[in-house]
Amino acid sequence: MHAETRQTTLDARQREDLMRDLAAALPAEGLLHTVEDMRPYECDGLAAYRRLPMAVALPETLEQAQAVLHLCREAKVPVVARGAGTGLSGGALPLENGLILSLARFNQILEVDVENRCAVVQPGVRNLAITEAASPHGLYYAPDPSSQIACTIGGNVAENSGGVHCLKYGLTVHNVIGLKFLNMDGDLITLGGKTLDAPGYDLLALMTGSEGMLGVMVEVTVRLLPKPDRAQVLLASFDQIDDAGHAVAAIIGAGIIAAGLEMMDNPAIRAAEDFVHAGYPVDAAAVLLCELDGSNAEVSEQILKVRELLLAHKATAVLTAETDEQRDRFWAGRKAAFPAVGRISPDYYCMDGTIPRKHLATVLNRIGTLGEAYGLRVANVFHAGDGNLHPLILFDANNEGELEKAEELGGEILELCVEVGGTITGEHGVGVEKLNQMCVQFSAEELTQFHAIKAAFDPEGLLNPGKAVPTLHRCAEFGAMHVHQGKLPFPDLPRF
Repeated sequence: MHAETRQTTLDARQREDLMRDLAAALPAEGLLHTVEDMRPYECDGLAAYRRLPMAVALPETLEQAQAVLHLCREAKVPVVARGAGTGLSGGALPLENGLILSLARFNQILEVDVENRCAVVQPGVRNLAITEAASPHGLYYAPDPSSQIACTIGGNVAENSGGVHCLKYGLTVHNVIGLKFLNMDGDLITLGGKTLDAPGYDLLALMTGSEGMLGVMVEVTVRLLPKPDRAQVLLASFDQIDDAGHAVAAIIGAGIIAAGLEMMDNPAIRAAEDFVHAGYPVDAAAVLLCELDGSNAEVSEQILKVRELLLAHKATAVLTAETDEQRDRFWAGRKAAFPAVGRISPDYYCMDGTIPRKHLATVLNRIGTLGEAYGLRVANVFHAGDGNLHPLILFDANNEGELEKAEELGGEILELCVEVGGTITGEHGVGVEKLNQMCVQFSAEELTQFHAIKAAFDPEGLLNPGKAVPTLHRCAEFGAMHVHQGKLPFPDLPRF
């Protein structure tokens, strides 16, 4: 059993009627339908995939959003919810016969509850704005994606975003305690709240990372944490990638849970240093950024222990940020790595997979070998502490066939992640990008269960259809192609 998509293609009269009703339900200039007005919504951060929707709705109130969903439900028109559009997996890619429902105007911080250490926000609030609002109270919001100055909390929930501090403080799913969302009928459903726990199924976790397929987020309650007394960063350089990978394992193995533990290889180091001038050693094969936070005594003790471990694993140099400004500069290089790489290549394709930490060195070397086989350079930037890789595949879309080569290489990297016991995504989601690799990671029975969950929340399949969970027919075609090419590396996986 799987969700049946019952969307329809409207004729000219039906479309005219729907546009009239939507315009009546929305504020002035709240409905966009010309090509020029809709062009900014044709893609998200995965710009290789572009498509114009039928229209874009920009509601300002809950009632307006409910009316939009109700009208689309009646007309059997699919709806794709959208935040800031910073996602990297095509999760907000429009449908030509569908509506984009933008939550950009839901941008209010409704409450900062200091006593209960939480904040209630609308989905269009920027990630960084939560910490800015909480900061005067000595609090902050821990998940910090690299795009935090622009990405919105609704999109963070949809994709279960992470960031450089996710090793110690968790992903979005670990920091959201309440949600309000609309189903396709426009009904408002509340999950969780300010309490520590709630009875029944963990629907909060189900909704977090559901990529807009189960409901439209309209309010989020997030956990706030007290600012640590002290936070300090170590920057270690290595002549061998393997040594950096082993150092990561040693730090975790010693029982030290760093606030952030990030790794970059040489191409990423050079790009970031040229862009930000963070003080990175440009001749290093790899660098590790290790942030420790807590009480003064705790950080002092851990700084010495981590430095000892880094040097024991062949770090050629270890720098300690002596001021907050130097700490911010070290992190600025890491957080600017994606745009920095964009300065050295006409295009790049950002992957997102997760592996067991013990395989870091092996997988990085395999990625290098795969890149050579495809004739494409790869810069690696990733959350080493939790094994979340972000290989950046450099290519030039102006050269015929290079985009397709980059996509093929990206697919092989994701399948490599599965091969060593990892997953095809850590925080970017599946969207349209990783549908084929879902067929590699999950069995037909598991995918059938995913479709059943979708059908329970969205019986007519109108919320972000065609994303995240592939059909069994698609998996059958992908499996047959892999077998034909001799590429399917997992003998224990089902042949669809």
